[in-house]
Amino acid sequence: MNLVLLTPDDFTDEHHVRFTDRRAQHIRAVHHAKLGDTLRVGLLNDQIGTGLVTRLTDAAVEIEVALDQPPPPPLPLTLLLALPRPKSLKRIVQAVTSMGVKRVILVNTWRVEKSFWDSPALKEPALREQMILGLEQARDTILPVIAQRRRFRPFVEDEIPALVAGTLALLAHPATEEPCPRDVQQPVTLAVGPEGGFIPYETDMLRQQGFRPVSLGPRRLRVEHAVPALLGRLF
Repeated sequence: MNLVLLTPDDFTDEHHVRFTDRRAQHIRAVHHAKLGDTLRVGLLNDQIGTGLVTRLTDAAVEIEVALDQPPPPPLPLTLLLALPRPKSLKRIVQAVTSMGVKRVILVNTWRVEKSFWDSPALKEPALREQMILGLEQARDTILPVIAQRRRFRPFVEDEIPALVAGTLALLAHPATEEPCPRDVQQPVTLAVGPEGGFIPYETDMLRQQGFRPVSLGPRRLRVEHAVPALLGRLF
């Protein structure tokens, strides 16, 4: 926890917060905070700053906060992600949140197992938990927006044209020889398929919408490893 992430409910007045949950436990057990210590704090979807520990008990932590700095800039990327298996989804959501992605669209494809859509990992509380962990890690406060699209063709035909407008549209495709670009200086829309990849029909539809297939090289990576690798290479 590199940032103590606060919510409006934590505030007892304009400049003081009190909480008793896992954050308090972490501050005591991991940070070994003492009275008078200063911590990095941030208000969810708002500013970041510093917090002075004013009271510390076995049950609660109280902090005087000064929020006077903007959060880090977002990554200019929209991630179109074929819904992965639940364990991978948790890891990916936390990782891309830490890396600054603010828009993720989970898409159904031919090789996505139907049972994945019924997983508790896809529910809002579970997704929020992973996003919070990612924000705490990266000292960020702005929650990503995660949308779900269960019908591939209508999504590609009806929504993608507006999504890719003004962006560099890239399709992660290990079979292509074109390398993924580095240090891109423009917004990107990145499509990443399931473990088995997009089927040719899906790849053709995305290419018709302007997506350019790119690859990280000859090695075949799991989606949870490929996504951070792609983001790190692009930006």
